[in-house]
Amino acid sequence: MKIIADENLAFTDYFFAEFGEIDSRAGRTLKAEDVQDAQALLVRSVTKVNEALIQDSQVEFVGSATIGTDHLDIPALEKLNITWSNAAGCNAQAVAEYVITALLKLRPELLDANETFTLGIVGLGNVGSRLAYMAKLLGWNVIGCDPFVQREQIEQVEFAALLQNADAISIHVPLTKTGEHPTYHLLNADALAEMKPKAILINSARGPVVEEQALVEDIQKTKRQVVLDVFEHEPVIKEEVLNLMALVTPHIAGYSLEGKARGTQMIYNAFCQHFGFSANKQFETQLPACKQYFAEQDLKTALKKHLHSIYDIERDDANLRACVKEGIVDQKAFDYLRKTYPLRREWAAHGGPKA
Repeated sequence: MKIIADENLAFTDYFFAEFGEIDSRAGRTLKAEDVQDAQALLVRSVTKVNEALIQDSQVEFVGSATIGTDHLDIPALEKLNITWSNAAGCNAQAVAEYVITALLKLRPELLDANETFTLGIVGLGNVGSRLAYMAKLLGWNVIGCDPFVQREQIEQVEFAALLQNADAISIHVPLTKTGEHPTYHLLNADALAEMKPKAILINSARGPVVEEQALVEDIQKTKRQVVLDVFEHEPVIKEEVLNLMALVTPHIAGYSLEGKARGTQMIYNAFCQHFGFSANKQFETQLPACKQYFAEQDLKTALKKHLHSIYDIERDDANLRACVKEGIVDQKAFDYLRKTYPLRREWAAHGGPKA
């Protein structure tokens, strides 16, 4: 069997080498001729899997080690009778910890804010619900908005009420342009105008959920602190946009070792089910031990002392800004950052909590 795999997948050889030849490629530049004679295609979000890519190929299984599916043309896959799978929730814990790290980097005093600080979460799926749990461990007040799910443990409010009452808003929705509740440009000029001027905005979901030009104008007016891990026109990112943001990172919010390994595990399980193989491998066996920062300390004390060691978010910010050439982020440099990213460990690996 021939397997085409994104070169940024974790533990690909461990999970798939026994089944045949693995051809690792740069996911963003995959072409139809690259996958023509492959039976399986393993991707991440940078690969647009559509009819043009796969219609004349031998591909019968597509696995995406990502929580989202907007890069997969699911109707085309189903039309061609190709089995597909994604990895919903694989990096939810990593993204939740990313958001808390960003908030504490911008405002360290939030560790002692307790219920005087209200975190608004837009989207209460795998990531949003985990973030709510972790935020409550810190004593923060949490409100959420999601028309598709009900979470008894989270106070859910209308979108307008969340915008008006939250001291920080974190977005965790898929990118949709149709239906009753489309998320494309959900945070537009009108929505941004409803927010408290000093409320922090964090987008680690999908870039086009926030209307970039409206955000630029809002920051110029309010001096709002904004954290972006994703960008509307990614990988085309303008220097003038970066310069307005409090923190920027190269689409790596979910890039924990556990998250990546878990994503590969999930598509491995689906792959085995499709081809009739026995799924008998576990990613946990491949993870090295790491320092126990949370041992014998309460959560807040450990974060005060060790958050920078657990995840240096400023390093990611500086590395992305260093990719700017002639007023725009160089795409090759952007992809190289992601390809060579030193995967961080989730808090649980250091003895800390997880949702």
